[in-house]
Amino acid sequence: MMGIKDSLLTSEMMDTIIANAFEWIVVVNHQGDIIYINDSYCSFLEVDYKTVIGRHVTEVIENTRMHLVVQTGKEEMADLQYIRGNYMIANRVPIFNEEKEVIGAYGTVIFRDTSEWDKMNSHVKSMLGRIRNYLQEYEQQTGVKYTLEDIIGNSNVMKTLKEKVKHIAASEVSILIRGESGTGKELFAHSLHQLSNRSQMPFIKINCAAIPEHLLESELFGYEEGAFTGAKKGGKKGKFLLADGGTLFLDEIGDMSLPMQIKLLRVLQEGEVEPVGAIKPIQVNVRVIAATNRPLEKMMEEKRFREDLYYRIHVIPFHIPSLRERTEDIPQLVEHFIQKICMRTGRRITSVTPDALLALSRYRWPGNIRELENVIQAAVHFSTGEKLIHEALPDYLTDTFSIPLGSKPLKETLEDAEKQAIIQTLEKFHHDKLEVAKQLGISKSSLYEKIKKYHIS
Repeated sequence: MMGIKDSLLTSEMMDTIIANAFEWIVVVNHQGDIIYINDSYCSFLEVDYKTVIGRHVTEVIENTRMHLVVQTGKEEMADLQYIRGNYMIANRVPIFNEEKEVIGAYGTVIFRDTSEWDKMNSHVKSMLGRIRNYLQEYEQQTGVKYTLEDIIGNSNVMKTLKEKVKHIAASEVSILIRGESGTGKELFAHSLHQLSNRSQMPFIKINCAAIPEHLLESELFGYEEGAFTGAKKGGKKGKFLLADGGTLFLDEIGDMSLPMQIKLLRVLQEGEVEPVGAIKPIQVNVRVIAATNRPLEKMMEEKRFREDLYYRIHVIPFHIPSLRERTEDIPQLVEHFIQKICMRTGRRITSVTPDALLALSRYRWPGNIRELENVIQAAVHFSTGEKLIHEALPDYLTDTFSIPLGSKPLKETLEDAEKQAIIQTLEKFHHDKLEVAKQLGISKSSLYEKIKKYHIS
């Protein structure tokens, strides 16, 4: 009968198990040089064990990040790695000594056997292709590009807004989306349609400010053959007819002329359109979502926007906050744009330095999310290494506490300055609210009231 001592694993047994392990295994020292690699990994890489020991891991393994793990000391689990024409699942774990210093790292690559992995790899590629084709087909059929998942932000104000989308999407009433340029009004319009009962029907958009006034009528309502010189044979369907059964998104409706406002109001009231040159109107079933960054109430006072049209499209008001009203979302937005831009350009930026993120968080963003994305796109290209650095940001972002005067009423300008002062002091004293209140010369209760007022996380 075998004794307990005889049943223990010997070092020779361990060597044999690891050398022929189901997973591929590699170990590097603190410089990223290979100090061990098992036989099965060598066989796949078609290298000889003796020739790779001591070589830098980047010279042996394609797209490896083992050398970076020993630099950062951060483990990377279940990372997709492309090796020799296939996608593998890689785990990378740093090795520390008793003084908590990184002395190396070991990595494993998960696979079945080569033939089974080839089948799985092909299946994954096939499924990804099918998903892409389905999404493209859905976009082509309906015109929907975005969903609620594409709207980035977990601040209280954005959570509330997303919940409001879910509640009102199924209704048939008209919606007016208000917000500054670049806040994402179109994304919300797409999301409202995608969550509505009309989601399988067309989503048609038109920018009222981008089309000359004399062409806007034919674009919206269409025209009959021979309606005017140059009219296409067979005529043309307008946006309302194209959106029949679905949703029509009228962007920048505040830029529509008064004559066109009258014609639009008739369509909304009667549920029918009259193409240019047509003898009789055509019934349509369209839900209208409008958007504007214009002060419609002031325009009504100045007789530049019709009150009856305003109340027709303003059944459910929907205000999207500016980026400076939800600065706590900036880190998440920055991370999202870095990933999006790197995926498109092939760059490998994994994080943003604290001073760069601080500058991005302090800026007022008059162009909102659109401006932020453009800044990140430029910064990604100018950054060296794997971090988006402060030096890669535009010069105007470095003056972090400047408040542009005259661009807003004095009350709002002072509120902006107060909010920025609170944010910067919170960051400086690591969110110690008692110390922050002391530094700002206000009570702790007043600080909490202002944090709540400005939605500061």
